[in-house]
Amino acid sequence: MNTGNETGNETGNEMGDESGKETSSAADKSANDNAKTCARNNADIGAGKVTLVSAGPGDLDLLTLRAAKVLASADVVLLDDLVNPEIVTLAPQARVIRVGKRGGCRSTPQAFIERLMQRYARRGLHVVRVKGGDALLFGRAGEELAALRRAGVTIEIVNGISSAFAAAAGLGMSLTHRDHCQGVTFVTAHLRDHSEPDWRALAATGMTLAIYMGMSRIDTLCATLAEALSRTTPAAVVQWAGSANERRVTGTLGTIAMLARAAELGSPAIILVGDAVGEAAAFGTTPRLPNLNDSHSPLNVPHALIDTDIDTNIDIDTDSHTDSDIDLAPIRRRA
Repeated sequence: MNTGNETGNETGNEMGDESGKETSSAADKSANDNAKTCARNNADIGAGKVTLVSAGPGDLDLLTLRAAKVLASADVVLLDDLVNPEIVTLAPQARVIRVGKRGGCRSTPQAFIERLMQRYARRGLHVVRVKGGDALLFGRAGEELAALRRAGVTIEIVNGISSAFAAAAGLGMSLTHRDHCQGVTFVTAHLRDHSEPDWRALAATGMTLAIYMGMSRIDTLCATLAEALSRTTPAAVVQWAGSANERRVTGTLGTIAMLARAAELGSPAIILVGDAVGEAAAFGTTPRLPNLNDSHSPLNVPHALIDTDIDTNIDIDTDSHTDSDIDLAPIRRRA
C-alpha cells in the first residue's frame, strides 16, 4: 500500500502550495506598496511647480500681465532683496519668504533657496521665485533650473524688463544705435572667482556695454576701458533704473566715476559705456535727483507691506541655514 507515500505527498504538496501562496502574496503586497509610494511621490511632484518670475527693475507698472497672473496663483513667494516689496500685494494668499542676496551683504545661501523650492513644490504647492529685472540675466536662474530639473520639479519662466533696458529708457537712448554700434553686451563686473572680465577685449568689440554690479569697481573698470577706447567715450550711471527713485548721471569714461561719487550714486546701478550713450536725451544735462518723499519709492515702502494676511511670513537673511529653519506646516491652500 502506498497510503503513507500518498499522505506524505499530499501533505508536502499542500504545505508547499500554502508556503508559495504566502510568499507570492507578500511579494505582491510589497510591490503594490512600492507602486503606491512611487505614484504618490510622482503625484506630489506633478501637482506642485516652481515659476521663476521676473519682477522688472522696480516700478510695478513694468510687470508683465503674465507675472501678475502667476503671483495671484502663488501659494509661496520667495522674494529677492532688490524686488519692490509692494509686489506682495499681488499675491494676497501666499506665504512670503524673503531670501535676500546682495553683494557685500549677508545673504541667503543659494543651496538653501534651491532646497526650499523643491520641498514646497513636492508638497503640491505653487512656488513663485521672484527675481529683480529679468530672471534669466545675472540672477542665478541657471543654477536653480538645474537643481529643480534634477529633482523632477515642473518649472515655468516669466520674462521681464532688465534694468539695462530701463536705464536706457530713462536716458532716452537706444542701446543699439546703428550709427555707433552693432550690438550690446550685458556683462557683470564680478566673475564667480571675484576676478574681473577682460575689459580690453570687451572694449574691442565696439558694442555698447551694459555693466551690472560694477559700482564698487567703477574707477578701475573705467580706467581700463579708457585705455582701450578713449577717455572721451560717452558713459552713464543709472541707479534704481525704472523706479520712482531713479537717479542718473552722464559723462565720459574719464569723468563718470567722479560724477557718480559726487552725486552719491551707489548700488544697485547700471553703467552704460559706448558712443550710443552720447545720443541720450539726458546726455550732459543735470542729473535726475530722487523724490525721497515718494511713498512708492523702493527705498520708502513700509516694511509692514511684506506681511500679508497669513502670519507665517519669515525673513531669511543669515549666513547659515538648515532645513529645520523653515516650518512647512501652516500654509493656507485655496478652496
